[in-house]
Amino acid sequence: MEHSRNRDGREGREKKFEEKEYIEKLVKLNRTAKVVKGGRRFSFSALTVVGDRKGNVGYGFGKANDVSEAIRKSIDKAKRSFIKLPVKNGTIPHEIEATFKASRVLLKPACSGTGIIAGGPVRAIMEAGGVTDVLSKSLGAPSQYNVVKATFECIRAMMDAKAMAKNRGKSLKELWG
Repeated sequence: MEHSRNRDGREGREKKFEEKEYIEKLVKLNRTAKVVKGGRRFSFSALTVVGDRKGNVGYGFGKANDVSEAIRKSIDKAKRSFIKLPVKNGTIPHEIEATFKASRVLLKPACSGTGIIAGGPVRAIMEAGGVTDVLSKSLGAPSQYNVVKATFECIRAMMDAKAMAKNRGKSLKELWG
């Protein structure tokens, strides 16, 4: 064990913290104005997606009077709302569609080398989650917040290969061939 001297001369164990490497993507930054007696008062809202490129991804929404504070709040909320994105050979395991309010998102697995064919919010989520090949179509309302929520509904509804094999009482090799 490594020992080092503290400021007061005592010996103590040196703590090594491994900071997890996260990818943080800003999806939307919005400025709103409130008219008050002295003029306009601006506040900001930020929608961010955070992932570790290993299948964990989350989103957060933060509001503040300062841009950097709104982004920081949204990133903190995103890190607390991680869910597991099942990735199989760089793509998703099966085709899925989900809706949130008036936004609908369709996700399809793609062959290796296809890349992420997706628009704004869906692309940010897939890149942060570690998916390299996927096809997607965003249908209905283009609200970025609702598209993010619909994409996370898709992810929640996706079936993980290991869990599916366990439920069916088969091995992973029997299931995928």
